[in-house]
Amino acid sequence: MPSMTLLAGRVALITGAGGGIGRGIALRFAQEGAAVALHCRTGTEAAHALAEEIADGTGARAVVLAGADLTVEDECHKVVAQAAEWGGGRLDALVNNAGVQPVQDLPGMPAADWREVVDTNLTSVFACTQAGAEVMRERGGSITHIASVEAARPAPGHAHYAASKAAVVMHARAAAQEYGAYGIRVNTVSPGLIDREGLAEAWPEGVRRWREAVAVGRLGRPEDVGDACVFLASPLASWITGHDLVVDGGVSARPTW
Repeated sequence: MPSMTLLAGRVALITGAGGGIGRGIALRFAQEGAAVALHCRTGTEAAHALAEEIADGTGARAVVLAGADLTVEDECHKVVAQAAEWGGGRLDALVNNAGVQPVQDLPGMPAADWREVVDTNLTSVFACTQAGAEVMRERGGSITHIASVEAARPAPGHAHYAASKAAVVMHARAAAQEYGAYGIRVNTVSPGLIDREGLAEAWPEGVRRWREAVAVGRLGRPEDVGDACVFLASPLASWITGHDLVVDGGVSARPTW
């Protein structure tokens, strides 16, 4: 992807940047000229490698903010403050990407396992959004949550995950109303199945069924999610807020009966 300037001069924080989707988002933000703060709780080595790739490949600034546990409210506020301080006191875009997707049957699921998923996928979004919006109140900004097509179409074994992502979509709609007066837009991106190393070997039946259902004939790539996030953070989306942008290659358009 050639370097462009949709986000030139802007500062962005990407949570969960050590993983595949977070990496794709961060790369696209950097290619569009943004300085990117890369949060990771684990995957520190991958995040540092990404920061080097961004610096060498795009010339954009990048910093790794490692270790924050986003299930802890104070750590959400801390990582946002670190990103803003690194950005010279500003934060123009926040992408709440950090999350987990365990597979676990609902019957017999302990409440502790439910809470772990909800705290990671939803409560962290709540706290990071509050912290990010406080920084953005003077000049406005964009906040994007990474949700999922499972917010509307849950899969077996994903009751906690699907419920948390549905709540993330509704959080963005509510936050869009309350933060709009400050020039802060809040949206969600709901990816479908995104390819990663070893996925076809680990889940051959699921990959086969997805390929049969997807309109454009392929799995998603992390950069596909990154493109959607760049668009929502850019001036091209200046009148878009409270919206869920589905990025699934057309699977949601397929009849289910």
